[in-house]
Amino acid sequence: MRKDERPQGSSVGRLKRRADFLRVAAVRRKWAAPGLILQVAAQPEPATETLRPEAIRVGFTASRKVGNAVKRNRARRRLKALVREMIASGANPGLDLVLIARPATVDRPFDELRRDLQQSLQRTKAARKRPDPH
Repeated sequence: MRKDERPQGSSVGRLKRRADFLRVAAVRRKWAAPGLILQVAAQPEPATETLRPEAIRVGFTASRKVGNAVKRNRARRRLKALVREMIASGANPGLDLVLIARPATVDRPFDELRRDLQQSLQRTKAARKRPDPH
């Protein structure tokens, strides 16, 4: 999906700057699951009024420990698919998330990756609270 095709209400942005990745890692709020590692931090206050804060921002990384370039790219694509499917409705707004690929990310069944992300969101207290059905 191209940038101009995204729905207007999209609340998931991207982390791209190294400083943002380092800031999220410095908070040390993370959970390691077999298929991925999730790091979580609150978004900083915007420095200027012109910046529109995203409800949730997500960054992706895959080191050479994951494998060669083909495997790293596949791992990132799988993590991005998870985010498109789950993060907008599954994570609390106002957070920066970094998803780190592990060697198992490449071959792990997608349902298990989905469970890994859901468990990681719950363990880091980033999961959106479900309304009480009563």
